Amino acid sequence: MTKERSRWIALIFISAAISIVIIDGTIVNTIFPSVIDTLKLDSTEVQWVQESYVLVFAALLLVWGSIADRIGRKRLLLIGIAIFVAASIWAGFSQDASAMILARIVQGFGGSMVLPTTLSLVNASFLGKERGIAFAVWGATIGGMVAVGPVLGGWLATDFGDEGWRLAFNINLPLGLIVMAGLWWWAKESKQEQRVPGVDIVGSLLSVVMFATLVFGLIEGRVYGWWEASTKNQFVLGDFKWPSDGLSIIPVSLAISVVGFTLFILWERSRAKSDKAVLLDLELFKVGSFRNGSIAALIISMGEFGILFAIPLWLQNVLLLTPIESGMVLLWLAGGAFLASGLAGGLSGKVSPRTMVQSGVALELIGAIGIALFASTEVGMWSIAPFLFVYGIGVGMATAQLTGVIMVDVTMDKIGQASGSQSTVRQIGSAMGIAVLGTMLFTGVQSSLETRIAEQSVSAEQSTKIVDLVVDSAGGVIPSLPDLLQSPATGMPLSKEVAQQITEDAGQAFTDGAKASAWAAAGFLLLGLVSTLNLGSRRKKEEPAN
Repeated sequence: MTKERSRWIALIFISAAISIVIIDGTIVNTIFPSVIDTLKLDSTEVQWVQESYVLVFAALLLVWGSIADRIGRKRLLLIGIAIFVAASIWAGFSQDASAMILARIVQGFGGSMVLPTTLSLVNASFLGKERGIAFAVWGATIGGMVAVGPVLGGWLATDFGDEGWRLAFNINLPLGLIVMAGLWWWAKESKQEQRVPGVDIVGSLLSVVMFATLVFGLIEGRVYGWWEASTKNQFVLGDFKWPSDGLSIIPVSLAISVVGFTLFILWERSRAKSDKAVLLDLELFKVGSFRNGSIAALIISMGEFGILFAIPLWLQNVLLLTPIESGMVLLWLAGGAFLASGLAGGLSGKVSPRTMVQSGVALELIGAIGIALFASTEVGMWSIAPFLFVYGIGVGMATAQLTGVIMVDVTMDKIGQASGSQSTVRQIGSAMGIAVLGTMLFTGVQSSLETRIAEQSVSAEQSTKIVDLVVDSAGGVIPSLPDLLQSPATGMPLSKEVAQQITEDAGQAFTDGAKASAWAAAGFLLLGLVSTLNLGSRRKKEEPAN
């Protein structure tokens, strides 16, 4: 078989590797009710099962990107998949919260090896027009799998009962073995010829601290309070409990991140001046395409995937779709992303990567604005499905080509560091987007519902309880509101007519919140579109593949 054909076959398995990790990161959204019921998780355990994976995943991307340069990108990818699959089996057979949380932490550990190494291998294996096509496939895979995960999770949760969620984890064993075999046989090893021996251990530790505390602060700010400690949600880790009055843990976490970032920069500069190995070569940010592309990626990511936080909640809690029906709606986004793969591949070499990125972000912007304008409880899923399709096309075009723009001028001996860096930037952007868009969602729900309930014959105390029920449950209580509001046990025995009207008000209020979230996403995407004006490459000739 020719060398050229083997590269493309390797790309299939590289894309499959990233698919497993992305799906597992999103599938939890639809199987989680079954996990909670089976393992009897309390509210604190629920948060840690959800967030432990994300925290570890984001914190280690930069570390593994740099290490991959040294020990081999293919080798680290295989190690990462093996760890991820083993942790998936652990999660699938978990019998209590502790086992599940530990398994999710190890999953994040393995998954963080996979993302930057797949990108490095694509960048090292393809040149010129072929690289643009390969990045299109890689990017469309990520965009599409974000939507496929909830569909798969919904199917398992709907058709396989309370224990169906275990299959969502255990299915990774056969898939992982197939992917590992394909990578072992078809993928070519790639690594940096080391000129500076040693490992930057201190830099690695500082990077973990600054990214873990930043992501934690951004994601959990709404839960624990952005400044003052929440009286409803107390941070608990083992036997340690953060005080429920006074300063929240969130500003402390963000302050630690700022200090960690400052120390990291100073440390990396000091080691570079001494000709010692560094975790991140800061000279990368003197490369215009890398620097400007990373800034654009940060802003775009804030709007790109943050919108997906609100849509599944709206579909299931307001439109009352089943998990699998909700996932099927999101397939419109996946279909658009995969269609973009073909479009981007066909246009590669004919249209500049910058133009492709700008066109993709513009389509995402149109999709977000469409959702913000037309999301409706009367029309239902069809009010947003076409805009999700347009949005998906934009994601598929922008994600892949932006990656290519960021990496185009990076020399081959630094692509691992660059891959880890740009992957981390996107993770941070996604976390910031979820934090901001989540705040917009629930602030919008609260404001709208308070206004609507004021027109009903309920007391101020009852109004506060109803709003808290809807907001604290992320809308999950809406389907059962009629019964709750008529039950004496809740202290709100309202009439059937009033209870039904308030339930309708809650659905409309959640729709208003989802629209506010979509408008915020559109705002970030508009800023991202403006930030792409500085993109471009000054490379005179291609680097040889390594």
